[in-house]
Amino acid sequence: MKILFVGDIFGSAGRRIVREHLPHVRESHAVDLTVINGENAAGGFGITPPLAEELFDLGADVITTGNHVWDKRELIDYLKSAPATSHERARRVLRPANLQKDLPGYGAYEGTIAEGPNVGTPYAVMNLMGRVFMNGTNDPFNAANDALATIKARVILVDFHAEATSEKVAMGWHLDGRVSAVLGTHTHIPTADERVLPGGTAYQTDVGMSGPYDSVIGVEKEAVLNRFLTGMSGKFEAAKGNPKMCAALIDCDPTTGKAYRIQRLMLGE
Repeated sequence: MKILFVGDIFGSAGRRIVREHLPHVRESHAVDLTVINGENAAGGFGITPPLAEELFDLGADVITTGNHVWDKRELIDYLKSAPATSHERARRVLRPANLQKDLPGYGAYEGTIAEGPNVGTPYAVMNLMGRVFMNGTNDPFNAANDALATIKARVILVDFHAEATSEKVAMGWHLDGRVSAVLGTHTHIPTADERVLPGGTAYQTDVGMSGPYDSVIGVEKEAVLNRFLTGMSGKFEAAKGNPKMCAALIDCDPTTGKAYRIQRLMLGE
């Protein structure tokens, strides 16, 4: 079974490069499950319901988010609509499971593969957010334990949206052998440490953003340099130059959920 995870889409450049590459990558690799982190899709800050629908139309099965999930207020009503059958797609837009209680949306989703040789195979996607250097979250390690206690699927992908490398590595070891993949997002720079851990969990500290790499983690260089050089704040705008789609492709056993291969992808225009 093949899982494709696309790293943080950043702004219009990120959406454009994903539109260019996602269809042929899914087809050429016979991808069964496609998960996209879309939390920066709207100008680099948040995601709107129409953009979520666009990603679903492109082939996303589940969309994950992170610390920018509430940046676009219209997403709140979209997530609240999730229990309605007519808004089934909203149920597949996740917010971190370890946010404060009673917030809109869900932190995990369980579904089945819709087509192909693995049709009907159960899977789950979990979204977590780190606590180190980040605010507004509860313990992600015990939140993962709680979620796994109720998930029945063997194939499980975890998007860990976190700042600190140490926290991400620790989560990989915490979940090794219990999930199919732990993939880091948030820092927007792809790391070259992809591996399959001893228990059969595919791991990468950060998949990298799908967005403009002639930038400072997606933002126009000049505004960020000005802040570093002068200490004065200014408006950050999403950059557009040199977009690349960063992703991870995981092969796993659909019956056990154990991964046996992870490949790092970085595709330009």
